[in-house]
Amino acid sequence: MEGAQLLLELANWSTILVCAVLKLPQGFVLLAAKSAAGLSLESLVLELSGFLVCLRYHSYYSYPLSSYIEYPIIIAQDVVLLLFVLHYSGKMRHALPYTIVFVGGWYVLGLQKWIVDLAMNLSTLISAASKFAQLRCLWQTKDSGQVSTLTWSLATYTCAARIFTTLMTTKDLTVLFRFVVMMALNVWVTATILRYRKIAKKTD
Repeated sequence: MEGAQLLLELANWSTILVCAVLKLPQGFVLLAAKSAAGLSLESLVLELSGFLVCLRYHSYYSYPLSSYIEYPIIIAQDVVLLLFVLHYSGKMRHALPYTIVFVGGWYVLGLQKWIVDLAMNLSTLISAASKFAQLRCLWQTKDSGQVSTLTWSLATYTCAARIFTTLMTTKDLTVLFRFVVMMALNVWVTATILRYRKIAKKTD
């Protein structure tokens, strides 16, 4: 049991540490290029929505903080990324409506148990939609642009680690299913980014 507990602690802490810098590579790429080319605004908004639902769900059921502490960290980084994308896309006027929707949604999720349960089940679809939105953007442009391979690779690792920690702690099938789906889609997006990056290099 000591070995299993050690692995659990390692998975928890490594996930937290990775999530602390998860979006930084993407942020640095955007700042350096001063462009949001290849990065899907729709994907980012959907991803942020999914993370907010997951945070609300875990806190509502008082799950161990170590099993979901990365969500507020990632949400903060996603908010900054969203502002960057809105700025470089010339859509900063949309920042206020997004804020109102996210804050209002957070309040509504906590009103009833059935609401947060339904939202959590739907969050898998929402988060999956965010990945497909990014994939569609890549397929349409055939250019990975300013999309960070490192960020998507790190996201794949965090999903794998959370599959392990979920099995070791809450064993919540809804949460487990979500992480399995997200890991598979993260791998797909990462592979697609690498594919178009290679094509771009050959063209050059």
